[in-house]
Amino acid sequence: MHTHTHTPQIHFHNPKPYKPNLSALKIQPNTNIHNMRIPTIRRFTTPSLTSHHPKSYVSDCRAVLVPHFGGPHVLQLHSHVPLPPLRPHEVLVRARAVAINPLDTRMRAGYGRCLFERLLPLILGRDVSGEVAAVGAAVKSLSVGEQVFGALHPTAVRGTYTDYAILSEEEVISKPDSLDHVEASAIPFAALTAWRALKSTARISEGQRILVVGGGGAVGFAAIQLAVAAGCSVVTTCGSQSVSRLLAVGAEQAVDYVAEDVELAIKGTFDAVLDTIGVPETERMGINFLKRGGHYMTLQGEAASLSDRYGLLFGIPASTAVLLRKQLLYKISHGIEYSWTYMRADKEGLIEIRKLCEAGKMKIPVCKTFPIRQVRDAHEVKERKIVPGKVVLELD
Repeated sequence: MHTHTHTPQIHFHNPKPYKPNLSALKIQPNTNIHNMRIPTIRRFTTPSLTSHHPKSYVSDCRAVLVPHFGGPHVLQLHSHVPLPPLRPHEVLVRARAVAINPLDTRMRAGYGRCLFERLLPLILGRDVSGEVAAVGAAVKSLSVGEQVFGALHPTAVRGTYTDYAILSEEEVISKPDSLDHVEASAIPFAALTAWRALKSTARISEGQRILVVGGGGAVGFAAIQLAVAAGCSVVTTCGSQSVSRLLAVGAEQAVDYVAEDVELAIKGTFDAVLDTIGVPETERMGINFLKRGGHYMTLQGEAASLSDRYGLLFGIPASTAVLLRKQLLYKISHGIEYSWTYMRADKEGLIEIRKLCEAGKMKIPVCKTFPIRQVRDAHEVKERKIVPGKVVLELD
């Protein structure tokens, strides 16, 4: 199954019981298949399947489903959700920990409904850390049993809130040995979002000045660490509870936006601004802090919101028009580049992020964990901001 375009066929009533192929696996009938690791088996096929669709040793698994949009109460943990066959470049990951991102709670509530409503039920989740359970026929970089972490594209329909997540080979990489699964699961989506902005768009380099608006969130925190590792000078805005934490990872100045006048507290201009808040006030401020030729990047692009409001037919052209108008306006008025940024699978980025993790230069603190069966409580805590930082679901 291609995770970006197809929805899993979910059976809510009388699910077909799981029947493992015992002869192919050479295991005893009472073996607990969900906790089993088979490092000696890379892939196998059945006569009815081509070599492009290897059949994994699991046919269904637990998954958290969103049957319709709403609050945390809509989340449903199902025991027997069918697992589609792997495509050639896909990897089956036995998930051990999955992080909850703001995108998850927004999607559950209906963000992006113009795209996702016809594909319900959804499986939420972008981040994952676990081990490789099976690989597609064309996968060369990973093998069964390998400890990995990675993240799905924002538009993926079959997410990672499940015992067995499916990612493309480009979306997953071997996990840093220095991190456990909970710590590793908190990193990929946020860090790749920051990487996309700073490295792919702004192309930051040593000696530049970077402003991160909203450094207390996961993306902002990752961006600060990426910029510091690149040899940049970093200034950030944040809440009072985050000041010391951001200074500790290398920010030269962390301005409490509640207690201080940000525009008076910050001096000089910047080569790039990453705005994780993306409201009109922070956009105006960020634009005015940029040098000519600098890059302003916001996480709050309007493509999804305008499409939800007007439908895909009118929403996409409308959002494109908004983006082009702003790009032209700011190019003429301030001489800067304006862009909406979002996470995209990037093997180079994942490799660099893993290196930073191994060197102790990239870490996103996890504030609270929940077992997967308490996913509703986890979403409640995250949505109401009861816990200030990263929340992670553990899968036993």
